[in-house]
Amino acid sequence: MKSNSHLLQRTSAIAVALAALFFSSSGALAKDTIAAEVSDEGGDGGEAIVVTGSIVSAQEDSIAAKRRADNLSDIAAADAVGRFPDQNAAAALSRLPAVAVQRDQGQERYIQVRGAPNRWTSVNIDGIPVIGVDEGGDTRAFRFDAIPAVLLSQMVVNKSLTSNLQADAVVATIDLQTYSPMEQRGLHVSGDLGYGFMDLGDGEQRQGSLRLSWSNDTFGFVLGGSHYRRKQLTDNREVGAYDASGPTEFDIRQYQIERWSNGLFAGVEYQPQEGQRIYAKAIFSEFNDDEQRNQYEFQLANSKVRGTRKLEAGELTNVPLRGSFNYGEYRNRNYIGTIGGDYEDDDGFTASFKMNYTRIDNSTYLPLVQGSTSDANAISLAYDNSDPRFPIVTLANGSLNQANLDAARAYVIAGRQETVSDTYTAKLDIAKVVGAVTFSAGGLYSDREIDGTNFAFTNVVPVGALGAGVGQPFDINSYVTGEPWDTGFPAGVTFNYVDNRAMRRDIDSLLDKLAASGGYNPANDVGPTDRYAQEEKTLAGYVMAKVESGPLTAVGGVRVEHYRMDNGGGVRSGAVFTPLTYKTSKTDFFPSLNIKYAATDDLVLRLAGQRGISRPAFGAIRVGAAINDTASPGTIGGGNPALRPEYTWGADASVEYYLPGNGLVAIAGFYRWVDNVFYQSQIPVGSDFYDFGGMDRSGYLLSSTYNGESGKLYGVEFNFLKQFDFFPGALSGFGFQGNLTLLDGDFDTPTEQNIAFQGMSDTVANASLFYEKYGISARVSYQWRSDWLDTLGGLGSGEYRKGYENVDVSLRYALTEQFMLFADLANLTNEKYIAYDGTMARPTEVEQIGSRYLFGVRFSY
Repeated sequence: MKSNSHLLQRTSAIAVALAALFFSSSGALAKDTIAAEVSDEGGDGGEAIVVTGSIVSAQEDSIAAKRRADNLSDIAAADAVGRFPDQNAAAALSRLPAVAVQRDQGQERYIQVRGAPNRWTSVNIDGIPVIGVDEGGDTRAFRFDAIPAVLLSQMVVNKSLTSNLQADAVVATIDLQTYSPMEQRGLHVSGDLGYGFMDLGDGEQRQGSLRLSWSNDTFGFVLGGSHYRRKQLTDNREVGAYDASGPTEFDIRQYQIERWSNGLFAGVEYQPQEGQRIYAKAIFSEFNDDEQRNQYEFQLANSKVRGTRKLEAGELTNVPLRGSFNYGEYRNRNYIGTIGGDYEDDDGFTASFKMNYTRIDNSTYLPLVQGSTSDANAISLAYDNSDPRFPIVTLANGSLNQANLDAARAYVIAGRQETVSDTYTAKLDIAKVVGAVTFSAGGLYSDREIDGTNFAFTNVVPVGALGAGVGQPFDINSYVTGEPWDTGFPAGVTFNYVDNRAMRRDIDSLLDKLAASGGYNPANDVGPTDRYAQEEKTLAGYVMAKVESGPLTAVGGVRVEHYRMDNGGGVRSGAVFTPLTYKTSKTDFFPSLNIKYAATDDLVLRLAGQRGISRPAFGAIRVGAAINDTASPGTIGGGNPALRPEYTWGADASVEYYLPGNGLVAIAGFYRWVDNVFYQSQIPVGSDFYDFGGMDRSGYLLSSTYNGESGKLYGVEFNFLKQFDFFPGALSGFGFQGNLTLLDGDFDTPTEQNIAFQGMSDTVANASLFYEKYGISARVSYQWRSDWLDTLGGLGSGEYRKGYENVDVSLRYALTEQFMLFADLANLTNEKYIAYDGTMARPTEVEQIGSRYLFGVRFSY
């Protein structure tokens, strides 16, 4: 971890550079502003800046919304989404200051604001809180890859909280706002069609979207839909572990993946008169992933006849080879329905209500088929690990026979999980303007039921031995094809693909026959200790006041939340299963204060303070565990229902200078003090919760998630945006948008200090050079984040992820006002995503998906 003084030095150097840039250019900027004209629409009749082009207009909207905001926030307008090669909301949000993403198979999935763990960022959709139940409820973080960006009109990252926002946020609350048909009068149709390919494997990439809206002065409706699909190859190399002698195994994989997401959106609005509105909105979105696994593991440490095994090289005989194959299915579906209304009168009274139902269904089925070589077919090999990312294996006989697995001992592991969340939410907000003060109050009630299963790989079925008994012998070797892998990674050994689709078809048929004969019980795919049922209820209320006095705006208030969790499941000791329940309830107060001071017409200063909370994941607190009474001391593995939430106090400050002609220079700093930080460990239970059957298990060791002690996260953000309209002629179409975030932080446990936060890069940077003029709209975008801790092993150690960079290019050419050609070129750096164990000399995973190219047409009329 870098010291506070190191962060201060980096911050000071960048601040000086920005100041020099500002003072050297502000004079020219002041002289060369974009032309202005008087607005033709209602309002105060003030001046409106005239801008042309989608990039510039989107930036103007975002800057204006940021400037108006009472709290510290960053905003992406809808048109900005269309300027980037982003298919989902996570990718679009990653362009904003201090926002990083976590990727799966190269595709953006989770958001990390200010380098914090993704659980510290909460999400609203149209003001209604939503949560995720990914991977058996292992995280509450919301999956953004299930929300197509084209459904949204605006994305707001609230970095400081006001009391009308949910308190379940440590670093940010993101509000995803859907499109309203009343934004444009009349009939409007917009959409896009695109087709392209993936560089690795030449798999196709295609997308399409359509949005139809119509409105008059009183009624409007909108219908929309989107589809995105891509077929990709993923090259993957892994090392199971390292010991004193070197790597224990080389794991060579390639995934054949087909991913697609669909989104449907509909809304109706009725405005009988000015200030009155009722509406209904519905969203369906889904993310689907069909994954074929081709995997071979050279199990070096299991060599029957020892040779040399070192970090840099080795030579071994009788090395077992294991093959793993599957055709797996990942699904995530969101069903969101909202009805609501708004009221405003001429006396400064406003009211808003919303009623919402949200269902999130996350499921996985991975029937993993495995087989290993027999002793007679074990392999003699030598390896060169001088480039540890790509160990080169040389076989003694020169070639690998993939059909040498022991077919009689093949087995399938029926890996499954499904977690469903059903949430009913009601929300009311009212406000009254009294002179220079706006008084606000409101409440929220949320009733959420979670029916979950932990990810289970416990049901092992010996299909090689049982198949013949039901008239369907299974030969794992018969599915090897003559088609070589299309890979960009060297291995020293060549592989052919396995027909995973045919294998899955035959496995499904065989498991059905084994189930009918009693050789396989599907109910054992997920055991009773991996199942849980929870009901989470939140009743919240707030009072808030906004005071406006000349250049000063202050918003202060307090939020009260009463939280209750009814937690049900069970534990197993030997063959005995015992149902258990655990109930908790707590009332908390969350004050907040935001101060905005307009020092000049263009200079805005902000200061904010708040208290927030981060509640544990449903799977982490599940009542489900396996008990070993024979060990000394006894052990328990499972959830920790006594886990307490993380609490935080936070402070934010910023200086924002709004440049003439659609530009911004901003510096923001923040600090978060966090208590009860989550971490994984094995410590004594310390309670009587597991003391059933007359046994005292309070001293047993429970392997689970625990609360640490104090933690701190702090950093500085730099943001610069400007179209260079002061340049002459064609050069005035150029512009630049960039942001840089410097971060630091750590937390303590009862036994360890200064542990890094999972997911925190100490540097996150985004930069875009754009050009927009003469019908051309082009942007080159660069993203970079430094190394970060991915998973904790023993305290103070774990698996790290190497920092990476991405370069994307977006090109647009307007044929007419209604039609535009586009080309999106993504991941042009062809990044390798690398994990390592403490040092890059010991990589644990290297993965690559290649560049992506998409071409098409956008239309709007």
